[in-house]
Amino acid sequence: MGTGHHAALAARVAPGHSVAVIGDGAVGLCGVIAAKRLGAEQIIIMGHHKSRTDLAKEFGVTNVVSERGEEAIERVRALTGGFGVHAVLECVGTGSAIGESLGIARPGGRIGRVGVPHYDTIPDAQPMFYQNIGIAGGPAPVRAYIAELLPDVMEGRIEPGRVFDRTVGLDEVPEGYRAMNERKALKVMVRP
Repeated sequence: MGTGHHAALAARVAPGHSVAVIGDGAVGLCGVIAAKRLGAEQIIIMGHHKSRTDLAKEFGVTNVVSERGEEAIERVRALTGGFGVHAVLECVGTGSAIGESLGIARPGGRIGRVGVPHYDTIPDAQPMFYQNIGIAGGPAPVRAYIAELLPDVMEGRIEPGRVFDRTVGLDEVPEGYRAMNERKALKVMVRP
């Protein structure tokens, strides 16, 4: 939850904003919760795993974009009246994900990136510069967010624990990681 929240803060999500979340993994889904919690009006998730995008809808997503690349960019632009979104939460870390982020952010928009980069440079530096698109993010200072987020969890206002869809014992940890890697599990909880 702390990492999704960090992406939303880095992207400066605010009440009334349109937000796109790239990635339907646990961090992306928690980014949806964070965007909703911060007052976003339109929340678009970019993902293609139906069980995950269905959960995202329960968390407050208004639109699902399962396309990728240029088709995804065109679809998000269509959903936002041609403007693009105010804020992008990039929760994947691939070059294509940052490229899509730049393609869907409106002029003056912000990208909060928390996906560990799998690329050396950010593409399209000149369009980013001339459209005043800001990029921020990095490793989430999760401990710094606990005092803010934990009361919402404990009082049931948000339910990030719903991303756990499998439980394993300590001796099953390798199988748990394998299941997540093979996309057979979203997030695995380890119980002693």
